[in-house]
Amino acid sequence: MGIIERLQHKFALSENGAKDMVKAFVSVTVSDVVLMFPVGLLYSLVGDFINNRLTNERIPFYVVGSILCLVLISITTYIQYNATFFATYIESGIRRTSLAEKLRKLPLSFFGKRDLADLTSTIMADCATLETASSHWIPELIGAIASTFLVAISLFVFDWRMAIAALWVLPVAFVIVLCSSSLVHKLGKKHMELKMDCADGIQECLETVRDLKANNAQTKYMDDLEKKIRAVEKHAIINELGTAVFVSSAQMILKLGIATVALVGGILLVDGSLDILTFFMFLLLVSRLYDPMQIALQNLAAIIAAEVQCERMDEILSHEQQTGVEELTNHGCDIVFDHVGFTYNGEEDVLSEVSFKAKQGEVTALIGPSGGGKTTITRLVARFWDINKGKITVGGMNISQIDPETLMSLYSIVFQDVTLFNNTVLENIRIGRKDATDEEVLVAARLAHCEEFAERLPDKWNTMIGENGSELSGGERQRISIARAFLKNAPIILLDEATASLDVENETLIQESLSNLIKDKTVLVIAHRMRTVEGADKIVVLKDGVVAEQGSPAWLGQRNGIYQQMRKRQMKAAEWAL
Repeated sequence: MGIIERLQHKFALSENGAKDMVKAFVSVTVSDVVLMFPVGLLYSLVGDFINNRLTNERIPFYVVGSILCLVLISITTYIQYNATFFATYIESGIRRTSLAEKLRKLPLSFFGKRDLADLTSTIMADCATLETASSHWIPELIGAIASTFLVAISLFVFDWRMAIAALWVLPVAFVIVLCSSSLVHKLGKKHMELKMDCADGIQECLETVRDLKANNAQTKYMDDLEKKIRAVEKHAIINELGTAVFVSSAQMILKLGIATVALVGGILLVDGSLDILTFFMFLLLVSRLYDPMQIALQNLAAIIAAEVQCERMDEILSHEQQTGVEELTNHGCDIVFDHVGFTYNGEEDVLSEVSFKAKQGEVTALIGPSGGGKTTITRLVARFWDINKGKITVGGMNISQIDPETLMSLYSIVFQDVTLFNNTVLENIRIGRKDATDEEVLVAARLAHCEEFAERLPDKWNTMIGENGSELSGGERQRISIARAFLKNAPIILLDEATASLDVENETLIQESLSNLIKDKTVLVIAHRMRTVEGADKIVVLKDGVVAEQGSPAWLGQRNGIYQQMRKRQMKAAEWAL
């Protein structure tokens, strides 16, 4: 693996970002070396003064030399600023965009491992940490090491004894900080866990505040949340102390370098084996050399601490994504499950040897006890997850070989849990097809009977409905979701309890509209109400992840199986009254 690839994985960079970082290393190194030029000029000036060579002819040399030093420092500082800060800000934008694009292409199985607060922290806080690392810590550290190495070579040319006296502290100091790597990494991971636990608690509090108040549980919950906040605060102090012990110790070691230079230089000066000018030069250099190295030690510790954020980000960027060809090759839209098996995270089987066919132009209903695998089947059909065994085809086309976004053009989906955006009613429906005209959106909305509530809103169709449709009822939110399906008008329709939030009157209206929508389409519907599926062409009964029964409603109704038992239980439940 080359240096570019290593930098990409180490610091979650794009290829251009890694190349820009190498440029930043070079620019900082050159800038640090140029900052040593005034020291050389001062050394020459002192030498001329001691040896009585400072004549009128030499003064212009020092004036021009000083001006050149200022010009070179200005130019190299400008180049360094562009190579570090500007390039970093560009890369930071690319990194966030890359993360968003990567998340868009990841299977939903990945999101089962990372919650919303965790992912938000990665995209915002972790990106900000790496932005600081890329613009400050990493280039300055590498530049300081490289420039110090070049200066060290020149010191050995002047006097190897004084060079050793000046430089022995550097490897010792760096080794001390590097020894903190394991502890700092461990503390960083623990601190990140506590921060995520705290963020989850805050988010959960905001989302469940109604239930907390309804159950008089807010005091207890806030007490627990405060403990999480205090735990983050306490561990942040421990984290800082754990780093400071090593960095401070290393910086104290650096100070010894000045003492050893003075001591060794004094001995050699008294012995007559070192001239006063060389002694002066070494004292001048070490005072210039150790200051940036102290900052370099802090940067090294910060980079070690940032490895946790790098690992979290690289986990996303390196995660295997769903791929496939971008051309549909299906003939018709029959859905076939052929001995399909599926597990979440490789644990207990959710589906086992599931086989059935949902024909185009027919309604296939999935029923059965909760946890039987009904919703999982609709997710697998849409390739939200990839199966572990068997094959799923649409019109003879193996969906595991098709790009998920291309495949999604075949589906209109109405979920049980509706997701809406803080936008207008019109724009929320337009999600179904972004290039739809207002007239087309309104036609779809009326088919889903959205006009009944939209016309009563303050700005009618242009009314903002709040975060996730907070201004609407459950039934109104569901109708917007159904309107999206009407607008998309895809050949395959997946309905996951599409009418669960509707009252009987509205459910009847929606079912009439759905009857018009599903003509000549493949319809896969999940329902718990038996009266909802009685008009289906085929029923697939799922229990414990296997197909327990399948057939027409009439055929299943003649047998005393799960379907018939569910019908009887619901009929009995319908008779219950207060």
